[in-house]
Amino acid sequence: MPMPKVEPTGEETAEVPGDDTAGNVEAPSEEPVHSDSLVIIPTYNEKENIENIIRYVFKLPQPFEILIIDDGSPDGTAGIVKTLMEEFPDRLHIIERQGKQGLGTAYIAGFRWALKHDYEYIFEMDADFSHNPDDLLRLRAACAERGADLAIGSRYVTGVNVVNWPMGRVLMSYYASVYVRFVTGIKVHDSTAGFVCYTRRLLSKMELDKIQFKGYAFQIEMKFTASMMGAKIEEVPIIFTNRVLGTSKMSGGIFSEAVFGVIKLKVGSWSRVYPKL
Repeated sequence: MPMPKVEPTGEETAEVPGDDTAGNVEAPSEEPVHSDSLVIIPTYNEKENIENIIRYVFKLPQPFEILIIDDGSPDGTAGIVKTLMEEFPDRLHIIERQGKQGLGTAYIAGFRWALKHDYEYIFEMDADFSHNPDDLLRLRAACAERGADLAIGSRYVTGVNVVNWPMGRVLMSYYASVYVRFVTGIKVHDSTAGFVCYTRRLLSKMELDKIQFKGYAFQIEMKFTASMMGAKIEEVPIIFTNRVLGTSKMSGGIFSEAVFGVIKLKVGSWSRVYPKL
């Protein structure tokens, strides 16, 4: 049976091949997408590593932005970052400071910047590839999918997962965390870890102006404070690899600050009222 002939009504809209506006479909927006995740990387003389770490993070399947906090690196680290900012104008940011002011103050400056710019997940990471950038995805998942307020990239939660460190430094780091657990009572296996993810919810209530320490003890103080606030903390096992390029910033003075700082933190907590989440 022949099909009935349908006369055109004149109301049909002709589609043009390759025309994204046909059928009232909006053309893709070219506005940059603001990521909810910011990776803070403090730097001092990291010219050998900085471009590689930035490009690696930006190739991850989850979109991250990066904030570099550079303490006046005489080797030109900041200059390399500013050149890359021309390539990644909406994803790469920098704060330049005069002289070495300490790891703790660098991160505090980064936290304040992150809160001001409305990021939900704020990360600490080293520039030297001792932290595997792929693990940013696992730290974010701990917070975004499993509800942690603080996710810690832990070297010691499943044993000792450290590559290419001298044995003396491994023992110093491991037993520093044992010491912190003993003195403070917090249930964190790697309290000195510098690869972490904080939620905006936690950092916005943490009273950052009361964080005292600048060096090694800063990482301990942040985790201790989070624990005292009732934060949900998850340790994500990672493999830590000693830097190949550049020079380590560790010193005996930094370690001494941690040893005596832990006692100061515990004693101070007896009279301090911590905000609760």
